[in-house]
Amino acid sequence: MTDQNILDVVIVGYGPVGQSLAIHLGERGYRVAVFDRWPALYPLPRAVFHDHEIRRVFHAMGIGKDVEKISQPSAMYQWFNADWKTLVEIDWSAESISDGPVGYLFNQPSLEALFDSKAKSLPSVSVQQGWEATALHQHADHCEVTLRKGSMIEGVWTPTGETQTVRARYVVGADGANSFVRKSAGIAFEDLGFQEDWLVIDLKPNEGVKLDVPDIGQWCNPARPTTMVPGGPGYRRWEFMRLPHETLDELQKPEKVWELLQPWVTPENATLVRYAVYTFRSLLAQNWHNGRVVLAGDAAHQMPPFMGQGMCSGLRDAWNLAWRLDLILKGIASSNLLESYTPERRPQVRAVIDASIAMGQVVCISDPEEAARRDAAYLAGDVPPLPPFPGLTDGLICTQKNFAVEAVAGLLSVHGQIENDGEEMRFDNAMPNGFHVIALDADPESYLDAAAQATLARIGAQTAGITADTSKTVAGRILLDKSGKYQRFFDEHGVRVMIVRPDYYVFGAVKKLSDLPALIADLASRLGVEVDAGQETAAA
Repeated sequence: MTDQNILDVVIVGYGPVGQSLAIHLGERGYRVAVFDRWPALYPLPRAVFHDHEIRRVFHAMGIGKDVEKISQPSAMYQWFNADWKTLVEIDWSAESISDGPVGYLFNQPSLEALFDSKAKSLPSVSVQQGWEATALHQHADHCEVTLRKGSMIEGVWTPTGETQTVRARYVVGADGANSFVRKSAGIAFEDLGFQEDWLVIDLKPNEGVKLDVPDIGQWCNPARPTTMVPGGPGYRRWEFMRLPHETLDELQKPEKVWELLQPWVTPENATLVRYAVYTFRSLLAQNWHNGRVVLAGDAAHQMPPFMGQGMCSGLRDAWNLAWRLDLILKGIASSNLLESYTPERRPQVRAVIDASIAMGQVVCISDPEEAARRDAAYLAGDVPPLPPFPGLTDGLICTQKNFAVEAVAGLLSVHGQIENDGEEMRFDNAMPNGFHVIALDADPESYLDAAAQATLARIGAQTAGITADTSKTVAGRILLDKSGKYQRFFDEHGVRVMIVRPDYYVFGAVKKLSDLPALIADLASRLGVEVDAGQETAAA
């Protein structure tokens, strides 16, 4: 595409998902325009939790240290019955596979402000707020998006009469649950059956006030199922389920809000930040990609909040899309690479939604007899624990049983502290983001044939060995595993070398270093990358 009037990517929607995708692509130098209907960022809290995987993404975006300042490590996530007996404990404070605790609590407006500053600092990114998409058309080599300008007049979005049409090679709909892009692409939502109304209240305790509440808790009280969580440093959140006899109007009156909060907090020791009723739904787009149009975030999925994975899932979408679009826009891979986006993201998100629904069905019981049966089962230990967080089960992963260890493909890869030539650092700081070939106790470069070297050069992959044995380290080539996590990961899965994708998921792993060229050949085939092994020396 040589037409300079055609952008690389247009993103519709400037919430966290659209912001993060703009940053991922803008840092790679792509010409990106982001449009959002609202003239300013939404100023009130929504999401309050992100997990270890997303924290690793924040570091890759260059805002990891800044996010640390506006977040706090999670504590134990506890579920209690009406009598405050513990039914479930999920240790979100435990050490994760990603080098740090499982989860963190934050304030969304503070996070979006970081994203906004970063996105607007990138010279190839244009952020245009106050523009509503009204038409979307696909052509053979690009899309056209028509937008109209609007402003807020007495609290109502009002068109100004100004319009514009932009062209881009790809359009990403990150425009929320009522996505214009999804509807324009003719993509339907599947309803997975969960729907409950909850009053969500955010407040800020006065200076010096310490509230007597569980740090992160679900009070599974059939008289009023209730959630209590931090809303980031200095904030608290309560969520109350609407009971069958209550109207939405009744639940949103200020006096009702303070009545519900009264057992824990009063107007004398805290300030309300906002309160609103949200309908928790479970919806999943049937396909997330149609030609040059792709969906991400709430435009593709909505889930109950009981796992704290709504925003996290959207940020994974953006992170997954970024490296795919990078390879496509560079001409390294064809647009067919987008065909594996839905098979990867949809099953993982479906599993997360299913787990969130299961948790919600436990929490949202309002019948006392049913709640008593639930309590008895949990207190007797008759309920199995939640399944582990899902990895990828389809898409761009190696499932060649004849040489690869199938169970490793699609897992989130390990991350920890390493030492290189006497300097200790995060692994991600030692190696630039991209495809990584990591071998245990060996330098993988020694096991590459010419075709494998050419493939890795073509996709910009990095290679490194890692070892827990100080005698085997080689500066810049075989790094010392200070955390011990890499040794444990390789030992647990019985593999010697793995290929890790730019989004930190394992493409594939093999037991023998001699099988590494076959694993790389499989990656080249699945990416649709063609290389001339004879050009390897020049490429290197």
